[in-house]
Amino acid sequence: MFLNAITLCYYKVNMKYMPTIGLEIHAELKTKTKMFCDSKNDPDEKKPNINICPICTAHPGTLPVINKEAVKHILKIGVAIRGNLADFTEFDRKNYFYPDIPKGYQISQYKYPLVSGGSLAGIAIMRVHLEEDTAGIIHNKDDSLINFNRAGIPLMELVTEPIIKNATQAVFFAKELQLLLRTLAVGGANMEKGEMRVEANISLREVADDNSHLSVPLGTKVEVKNLNSFRAVERAIEYEIKRQESILKNGKKVIQETRGWDEGKQQTFSQRLKEDSEDYRYFPDPDLPKLKISAIKEFSVENLQKEIPELPWEKRERYKSDFDIKTDDVDMFVRDPYLAKLFDETIEKFEKNKELIRLASNYIKTDIAGFIKADKSLDKKLYKNISAKNFTELILMVYENKISSRGAKNILNELYESGGDPVKIAKEKKLFQKSNENELKKIVEKIILENKKVVKDFKSGKESALQFLIGQGMKETKGSANPEILKKLFIAFLK
Repeated sequence: MFLNAITLCYYKVNMKYMPTIGLEIHAELKTKTKMFCDSKNDPDEKKPNINICPICTAHPGTLPVINKEAVKHILKIGVAIRGNLADFTEFDRKNYFYPDIPKGYQISQYKYPLVSGGSLAGIAIMRVHLEEDTAGIIHNKDDSLINFNRAGIPLMELVTEPIIKNATQAVFFAKELQLLLRTLAVGGANMEKGEMRVEANISLREVADDNSHLSVPLGTKVEVKNLNSFRAVERAIEYEIKRQESILKNGKKVIQETRGWDEGKQQTFSQRLKEDSEDYRYFPDPDLPKLKISAIKEFSVENLQKEIPELPWEKRERYKSDFDIKTDDVDMFVRDPYLAKLFDETIEKFEKNKELIRLASNYIKTDIAGFIKADKSLDKKLYKNISAKNFTELILMVYENKISSRGAKNILNELYESGGDPVKIAKEKKLFQKSNENELKKIVEKIILENKKVVKDFKSGKESALQFLIGQGMKETKGSANPEILKKLFIAFLK
């Protein structure tokens, strides 16, 4: 008996477990008004309880009306992910009591979602449905305040199949969904504003080397709610996998529950036992009509497809196959609409010259992206001052050796600050590249006299010393010297 206990203990400690993860992602939709009333949909409103009306605050006797644009947004998402658009759909009442639900129920969809099936980033999708958002609660030390501005905003809920295997895959999916929503212009999906929230359902099951785990049922599911950053998604999933693994290895059972994420402690915490769908007592909302999607002409797949732009994965493939640029550059252009527009409009004039295209790509990735990162304002001056026209002129000047790379950076800084014409800036700042050897010889001689130790290092075999001298030459000429001519002259003088 004692031996069996030891064997069992050894078995449990050395057991391996496979995570199974499913995501439920909520994203607020961009519409002029809320889901079931004409109150303004403005996620940036700072004053509380401004965008409200008797409907979204649940006054007795009020009747909701379906927001047609919100329905269309969900159907466009369905077309993009190649899901099945519902022919028949309806809205249901999801009953639960919480201070942020003024009616005592949330209008959602249960049995007949607008979209079922489809896939994104290689992950199968179970359903995409439409519901209304809740109010916002601000918890203070002594009380809690409710802001109903958010109550009733159209909300997409997308549910994946439980086939995600790790935190990295989950984060990538969430980023791809955010990108899709922005590409379709159906939502901003800014996680820091609460416009997109991720919930992760995580369970563990035993793994065997012979793949017999494939027939083992899924483990007990734990839901981690309201993850509001990609970092939180990644860390919460990783923590929860380790927590459940520790429980199972100690011979205990994982409890089905809902947990939250504590950013300060970097760990999940128990909130309540997990509800099942029966607990919400879903039933069709009697105040809203049933919808037959096929009867609405503008909701046909053909008409919806006309409004769908080039999708992120299509753009990635085009950039890779047509322009042979770096994967990191491709991903950056796909994720930033301004950079993608600047790149596309710039290379139109290059007639598929791959050298010019790569040059433009490099300057966008290093300099232009740097401006965006440094400028934290919403109204970035970059968007006004650097256009495809002046950027194209600058790239051509670099390509034709009219200006050096240092000179190009100086001109870009000037364009960023004030806009203008690159040629005019180059003339005013005397940045056109100097290739006159007689003129540059004097500068080379001066630098050699001022840097005797570096000259000695070069003569003793230090190649980096030559680059330093060339750099001094560029500095002396304010970036206008031809670096190749400088290199040639320094080598000639120092032989």
